[in-house]
Amino acid sequence: MDHCCSNKTEELLLLKAKQANILKIVMAINLLMFFVEFTFAWIANSTALMADSLDMLGDAIVYGFSLYVLHKSEKTRATAALLKGIIIVAFGISVLAQAGFNWSAAALPSYESMGWIGGLALLANTICFSLLYKHRDDDINMKSTWICSRNDIISNIGVLIAASLVGLTQSKWPDLLIGLMIAILFLRSAIPILIESVTQIRGKPL
Repeated sequence: MDHCCSNKTEELLLLKAKQANILKIVMAINLLMFFVEFTFAWIANSTALMADSLDMLGDAIVYGFSLYVLHKSEKTRATAALLKGIIIVAFGISVLAQAGFNWSAAALPSYESMGWIGGLALLANTICFSLLYKHRDDDINMKSTWICSRNDIISNIGVLIAASLVGLTQSKWPDLLIGLMIAILFLRSAIPILIESVTQIRGKPL
């Protein structure tokens, strides 16, 4: 019996070590891409690209939370997941505000920059997604982290679609609409994370 418990403890520690390494890698990738996307979002005057850059920053913060609570109790991990959900909501609201600002601007977004940077971000997030995928069912901490990564890929595809439509129509509306859709995705994805984390914090069965 003791041997069995010892083996399970070793397996758990090994799992946590793997999770920590993956979280460090994806956090670094997201921080780097945030600075790249944020810079080009201002240059390109793109709501969709700005939304994607804020998503990158939010995810880097999320991965930092996940790394911090990796060896904490289940309740602490649930609390971190709650904070992640709140962060997602906050960034969704910030994108809505950015869309409102760009709506009144006359300048057309640079669809060339949107396309190149959106493609680079998609590549980066595909790497993150593949690293996190096999750990998505480990616990709520890793599950909420994987959901953020999944949202990233959807956002990246949205940026590429917006870039194509802006180029074809020579209108800023595709950029604004895709940016708003990304914001709505943020807000919707936060709901199950918030519900599940609050449920676990209260100690009630899911």
